[in-house]
Amino acid sequence: MNYQETITWLYGQLPTYQKIGGAAMKAKLTGVRKLLLELGNPEEQWSCIHVAGTNGKGSSSHMLASVLQEAGYKVGLYTSPHLKDFRERIRVNGSCIGEEEVVQFVARHSAYFEDAKPSFFEMTVGMAFWYFAAQEVDIAVVEVGLGGRLDSTNVLSPEVCLITNIGLDHQDMLGDTLAEIAMEKAGIIKDGVAVVVSEYQEAVADIFQSVAKEKNANLIFATEVDYKTDLLGDYQRRNIAGVVATLRALKRFEIGEEALKQGLGSVVANTGLQGRWQRLSIAPKTICDTAHNAEGLSVVMQQLEKVEKENLHLVFGVVKEKRLSPILALLPKEAVYYFCAPSIFRAMDARELQAQALEFGLEGRVFASVADAYQAAREAANEEDCIYIGGSTFVVAEIL
Repeated sequence: MNYQETITWLYGQLPTYQKIGGAAMKAKLTGVRKLLLELGNPEEQWSCIHVAGTNGKGSSSHMLASVLQEAGYKVGLYTSPHLKDFRERIRVNGSCIGEEEVVQFVARHSAYFEDAKPSFFEMTVGMAFWYFAAQEVDIAVVEVGLGGRLDSTNVLSPEVCLITNIGLDHQDMLGDTLAEIAMEKAGIIKDGVAVVVSEYQEAVADIFQSVAKEKNANLIFATEVDYKTDLLGDYQRRNIAGVVATLRALKRFEIGEEALKQGLGSVVANTGLQGRWQRLSIAPKTICDTAHNAEGLSVVMQQLEKVEKENLHLVFGVVKEKRLSPILALLPKEAVYYFCAPSIFRAMDARELQAQALEFGLEGRVFASVADAYQAAREAANEEDCIYIGGSTFVVAEIL
């Protein structure tokens, strides 16, 4: 198979959370452990930082990788989901895994995949860990896919763990309360391994303290620091605090002050991160952001209020399992809405979204696609207006 055929096989052969949601989840680590054994346990050949959290874990992972690159290390970076190309999930020093390597990995292990039937996520974790070993990285930054305790990445022995913000998201799988969700995230804490928490949240602090004590792990609540990043959005301050604390807790790697400043200031150039308060045009001001839950969107909407504009246009779509009321309550009533559905199975029908939004005083039209919604917003907006695109990672992905 060529690359495109291989990608089609990956998505068609195996259940993926990105396509079908919770039905793709496997609530055990046995599958990924068997796969890694089949691969020769590549995860034992490099050091790593393990990153979990509801919001900010993607930005934080990219910041960590950027700083480590500036410090002279060869750095692996595993994140999910991707925005445009599957290969974005697996990078070394900012460069995506090659198409040939993806094809090679699947071809070499296709018999095992057919027999063992690992989940899509288990398989991509295996591919990433194999690639990092093949590339002989010094250290990898590995972002949890979902939760932490039972996530396929939670087979690592990290140098340090980072847990970012805890918010209500994926309640259908992680629990209905912040405490239940925090317990799942705290599942990445390992015996004797330092753990940094980016943001002190009174509702869940005692959970991290309890698990850290049980694991004899040094718990560090990050405090604000005076560093800047090229990632836009005031909300990145919280992520910077956690990243700096994590790097300071990383004992076997030397990170100088210059590397720290340069790395935080060159995240996009070093790692290729997209979709975080990303400006797409100046007139009209056009911004996209992958925030997709109440906590994340609350911060983004506060940022949006600060943008100078005459009129606000929101291109907005969500996925089915999202609890909409807390999200819709945050959105500005004075905006004009362009309701749409990303082209995935999990997308909420745009008409249903429009009906629920109307109950919160949010008015707008329904469009057949994200592209159509964006085009209509562009045609309606004048140069002094602002267009915001979001509600789902998949909405942003289609625009990019």
